[in-house]
Amino acid sequence: MSSEQSPVPDGAAPDTSDAPEAVAAPAAVAPGAADEATDEATDEVEVEDVVDPTTVRRAPRYGRFLAVGVVLGTVLGLGVGGAWLQSPVSVPVFKPGVYFTVIVVTFAALGAGVAGLWAVLADRRSVRGRR
Repeated sequence: MSSEQSPVPDGAAPDTSDAPEAVAAPAAVAPGAADEATDEATDEVEVEDVVDPTTVRRAPRYGRFLAVGVVLGTVLGLGVGGAWLQSPVSVPVFKPGVYFTVIVVTFAALGAGVAGLWAVLADRRSVRGRR
């Protein structure tokens, strides 16, 4: 913990700005327990000493997987929708732009679904060796 960090979480420390300075009476402590309590309070532990990097679980970031899936699905939908607009099948359709939009949105949703499934499988794979 650096000197800039507080050991007390934000909002958890009592507001002592209004309270008068009071002298606390020493608490009754069993012999030898005071030394252990003082040692525990003053010992600072570095994260690198406690955390073993080989046991850190590398979970996928679902939001990024879904965003990539939506983008790839949209690009694929633009290609398929554009090819559909160029085909003779789209000529008798009254509003081909509506169909084009539905194709693009459907492909984007399917891309997000496939990417989400891929993220879940990656997450399960990262847990498999830890049990």
